[in-house]
Amino acid sequence: MTNRTKPATRRGFLCWCCAGAAGLAALPTGASAQSPGFSRTILSKQDYPGNDYVTLQVQVDVDPGYYIAPHTHPGVETSTFTTGSGTLSVKGQPDRPLAAGDGFQIPAETPHALRNGPTKSRVMAVYVVEKSKPLSTPATL
Repeated sequence: MTNRTKPATRRGFLCWCCAGAAGLAALPTGASAQSPGFSRTILSKQDYPGNDYVTLQVQVDVDPGYYIAPHTHPGVETSTFTTGSGTLSVKGQPDRPLAAGDGFQIPAETPHALRNGPTKSRVMAVYVVEKSKPLSTPATL
């Protein structure tokens, strides 16, 4: 993968991380967090009384060619491409091309990144994450 240090990409990722750090998980259903290149819309949120976790069902829209820089989540991510395509990079694994209908799962705290393909993509993601932590944190692959 190339252009990992492209300034616009890094700025976009930092905006994305700030949204997570500001408590994206605290947003009501239907709320969205947007950065240049991609957006997240929370479709549902389930808190667990007496538990430190929340489950978020999120629609992620990614612009053509956009690179979501390496990051981690404080819990498991389970996602499926509903439209478009891209290349998923996960630390310690070979890059994996994905297209509409393909799914993937990322273990907690595992660095990963995504290079979107030539058309806009939509990814349906489910996060089971710790409530007290930002949804995403910058990482290296």
